[in-house]
Order: sequence, then structure tokens, then C-alpha cells
Amino acid sequence: MRIKNLPYLLVLVVACQAPQQKETIQIEPVAIGESFNAGFLMIDGVYNSELMAPYDIFQHTIFHTDGGINVFTVNETMDTVTTFEGLKLIPHYSFDSPDLPEIDILVVPSAEHNMDSDLENENLIRWVADIGSKADYVMSLCDGAFVLAKAGLVDGKESTTFPTDIQKYRETFQSLTVHEGVTFVHDDNLLTSAGGAKSYDVSLYLVHHLYGDQVAKGVGRGLVIDWDVNDYSFVKVD
Repeated sequence: MRIKNLPYLLVLVVACQAPQQKETIQIEPVAIGESFNAGFLMIDGVYNSELMAPYDIFQHTIFHTDGGINVFTVNETMDTVTTFEGLKLIPHYSFDSPDLPEIDILVVPSAEHNMDSDLENENLIRWVADIGSKADYVMSLCDGAFVLAKAGLVDGKESTTFPTDIQKYRETFQSLTVHEGVTFVHDDNLLTSAGGAKSYDVSLYLVHHLYGDQVAKGVGRGLVIDWDVNDYSFVKVD
């Protein structure tokens, strides 16, 4: 008799549980109608996903809003860059190009040696520090956070990186506040991401932050992404 009544008891317990309401996130756009130049650091060993996800997202803004984001790549030299996956790419500009546009959004995608030899490249770190200190926004994808931290652009701010590299990130830069278990972190003008396929998330978030929800949704539809800021786990530092 007790076994027969058990299903009804379970239904009663479930029915009595109040549904949890998730707080709705509201983001007011800060740059409607404005234009930005996004410079992508593209060095040997750069990962395809961390380079192309934000590149695609930002480039598509020009079809959905006045202004929009102009995108281009920058390397130390004009030599062909080989990505980690083997693509051969030619940068638009070098560090020393006289016609290098002013960079409003500095994007540092992860590359194969961001945790070791890239951090010893003084010219690279000096350029990132100089450009990043003047940019309106600085974004890293995956281990690009190591380069930003080495350049001093994460000092006093909160950040994240590729999930399995968080411990090394903490050990290398012990003074930093590092988040794990989130897709990305937004602190002032700094955005850091877990990278990989999640590189789309932080990029759409920045579009939302700049131009609003409808523009972000429009860009997302063009790439078959259903954008809703409430669907993502991230940290916004006030």
C-alpha cells in the first residue's frame, strides 16, 4: 500500500516547491551610433577560434548599426602568420606600420606560447602595454590574459582565462583576483574570456554593452546564435 501511494507523494512535494526566479540583467548601451577600431594581435601560433570568433562578431556590427566596429589584424612584422591549426594569414599592419589606425578596442586572442616565450618577448609586451593603456576597451580570449597581465593591463582588476590554465595564471600573477567557473569577466574597460567557443559570448556581450540588445541579437542571428545576456554566466565588476 505504501509503494502504491509513493508516486502521489512525490508529485505533492514537487508541486509545493516554489520556482526560483532568475534576476534579469539590464545593460544600457553606452556608444549608440559611435564607431570603433578593433585591432587584433595576430602572432604565430594564434588559435583559430579565439581570433575568428570576435573578428566575425565585431565585423558584422557594421550591418546592424550606425558606426559599428572596423576590424584589422596586427603583428610584429608583416610576415605571414601561421595559426596553431595551420592557417597561413597575412596581417593588415605591423607594430611599426606608419598607417596603423588608432586602436580603440585591443583584442588579444590566445596563442600557443602565451604562457611562456611570448611573455619574454619585450617588444610584444611593450606594444601591448602601450596600445592597451590608450584603448577604450581591452579584451583577451583564453590565455591572452597572460599577455595582458604581463603588460600590466590587469593590475587592480578582476579577470579569468582558459579553465585548465587558471591555476598557472594565479601562480604566475599572484596579486590578481581570478574567477573560475564563468564564461567571462568585465571589469571597467577590461574583458577577459575563457576562450574557445565561448569567445563568441564575450564578443556579443561587448556589442550589447556598446550598441544595445537589439544590435547584439541582430549580429547573433547572422551567425545563428540566439543572444540573450541572461543565458550566460559572467562577472560584472561594478
